[in-house]
Amino acid sequence: MKRKAVFFDRDGVVNIDKGYVYSQNEFEFNSGIFDLLAFYKSKGYLLLIVTNQSGIARGYYSIDDFLKLTEFMQESIKSKLGFAFDKVYFCPHLEGCNCRKPKVGMFEEADMDFGIDFENSIMIGDKDTDMQAAQKMGIGKKFYLSLKKPEFKEIDNLKWAIALSQIKTFEEKEN
Repeated sequence: MKRKAVFFDRDGVVNIDKGYVYSQNEFEFNSGIFDLLAFYKSKGYLLLIVTNQSGIARGYYSIDDFLKLTEFMQESIKSKLGFAFDKVYFCPHLEGCNCRKPKVGMFEEADMDFGIDFENSIMIGDKDTDMQAAQKMGIGKKFYLSLKKPEFKEIDNLKWAIALSQIKTFEEKEN
């Protein structure tokens, strides 16, 4: 049976995007992220990160730096909520690969790992590339952390992702 997931971009969604964040000192969780994770976990969603990390290819930090910060992030979430992200997917490249969003390699890898029901899944991102990748994969709901993109459900606050996800469309109510 396919599983529904919430795909989170990291920088700008899980944490405040300060540009090429790779150390614990720079990492700051976004307001509302813990409530959001708890809400979707309680609804049976897999919690997955899909993040472009071009700072690795640019030489700003190493894969080891990224993995250490990921471990810190996961441990911080687990100590607060009792669980963490089910998996973190990352692209360390600049261009020319299949994993860098808006390409869909990270989503395909998640599908191989978990068997994803994309139609009933959610993407929460803050960049066009997040939304483009989600669109290509047929992800059912897309929340864009922005006030400038009318083609996607816009949210300026992570708590809105909880509220909006509970709204049923006319088609959903009919089924």
